[in-house]
Amino acid sequence: MKQAVFSIKKIAYFITGKKEVLIIRIKKGKARTNEVVPKERINNQITADKVRLIGPDGKQIGIVSLKEALRKADEMELDLVEISPNAEPPVCRILDFSKYYFEKEKKAREARKRQHEVEVKEIKFGPNTEEHDYNFKKNNAIKFLKQHNKVKFTVRFRGRQMAHKELGYKVLDKLKEDLAHLIEIDSEPVSDRNMLSIVVSPRKDIDRILAKEAKKEELAASVSEKTEPKA
Repeated sequence: MKQAVFSIKKIAYFITGKKEVLIIRIKKGKARTNEVVPKERINNQITADKVRLIGPDGKQIGIVSLKEALRKADEMELDLVEISPNAEPPVCRILDFSKYYFEKEKKAREARKRQHEVEVKEIKFGPNTEEHDYNFKKNNAIKFLKQHNKVKFTVRFRGRQMAHKELGYKVLDKLKEDLAHLIEIDSEPVSDRNMLSIVVSPRKDIDRILAKEAKKEELAASVSEKTEPKA
């Protein structure tokens, strides 16, 4: 089986049929090596007698012997990668492992970057916020949630309003009720001097939910146009 050698920025990954060696390049050209056990078994590491084989184009070839799968991969000068080891039989795909690993690492870096870029957007209310102002701010909150940011709702009290904190709780309860399908509560209302606040996060499936709502609104608008009497 061929030896694949590739480099991802400062990482060089050497793959043979028997083991993997990870070489990390550090300052002044120095390097250290560590044996790595990758998540996926490749080439001669695969132990199953038979595998369900997928070609490099993503199409199923079918169940074949491991020997046959390795032969096909070798003919294409590609690697045989076990992508579903717990399936019966295990699922293997013929692909360029260097490109596969690069794309996998790239996606992981992007996911970590998005995770670190999460911001907490604060939206402030008064205990007697009027309906149109409430809806405007609620819609802003939905925009922030759609961007996968956390939102901190704060109700501020001034002067005599401090004696009526229950009004602030009502505002927060209304927000939790109106946005229940989009949010997860990170913290229940916290009282701090002249304010109340809660922090919420977008649900993991918020994109799907909002897309579904947009489709419903589009359909309703279309039906409304058809039923309107012509002048």
